[in-house]
Amino acid sequence: MTGTGSAGVVFDGSGLGEWTDEERFPVTAERIADYAAATNDPVAEHRCGAVAPPVFAVVPVFTSMAPAALSVAPVELLMKLVHGEQDFLFHRPIVAGDELVVRAKPIGYTGKPNGSTVVVYAETRDAAGELVNEQWMTAFFRKVDAGPGEGDTAPGHRITDADRAGEPAAKVAAHIDTDQTFRYSPASGDPMPIHLDDEIARMAGLPGIINHGLCTMAFTSWAALTELADGDTARLRRLAVRFAKPVLPGQDITTTFWPTGSAGAGLRAFAFETEAAGEIAITDGRVEFADS
Repeated sequence: MTGTGSAGVVFDGSGLGEWTDEERFPVTAERIADYAAATNDPVAEHRCGAVAPPVFAVVPVFTSMAPAALSVAPVELLMKLVHGEQDFLFHRPIVAGDELVVRAKPIGYTGKPNGSTVVVYAETRDAAGELVNEQWMTAFFRKVDAGPGEGDTAPGHRITDADRAGEPAAKVAAHIDTDQTFRYSPASGDPMPIHLDDEIARMAGLPGIINHGLCTMAFTSWAALTELADGDTARLRRLAVRFAKPVLPGQDITTTFWPTGSAGAGLRAFAFETEAAGEIAITDGRVEFADS
């Protein structure tokens, strides 16, 4: 089935459920340490390259995500693509020496007048075939209406007014360095020019170079680990966000965590938001930890 939206834009639902080819990713301590340094991560086992920071999980699947999304959305819309949401479900941390096998598939798309989404599901397994993590990436195509849409949506993780009304469990301030994007790009394998070329970013309607959304998300992950789980990455079970506004290099950010309900047995859950320059940059944040 195809969906025809505004201006004759056609999204092709025939690719839904079709896996990309499997890719293999050897994990080295150097690659882990580079990612930790590029995201200002203070956790010692991340900095030394022993255990990967949580958001490092996107690195092995990165080259599979865009092709999966563009098997549904027209490829000419690539420059309109931004990262809308990201949701990780962790079965165990990635560690140095892992030989990972990854693949991805689009599972649904939805059209709206201000933009359309394609949801991509990805899985990462180890050499023995055991699940290491699962991910849902929502690609947002700005100012494109794909029509009614079809397929599945990503799992929910909305923050509520009741969450925000509670007493914060933690509030963490951090600074995005002026060279952050130039360090994050090679460490993550994300070469998108809106993070590296000011002129191209402005041509795309942005105020200038913007920080990678996943880089900002990585800041929230180490904030959660250090403040809520004693820096123990093995306790992390879920991390999900919606990217609301770009964060610019040189800005300060503040992430606020509130206890929230509806976690499974043996889990503690927190809702969170991240503010930059007086605006909410990350919202609908959710992090879940196994009890110590």
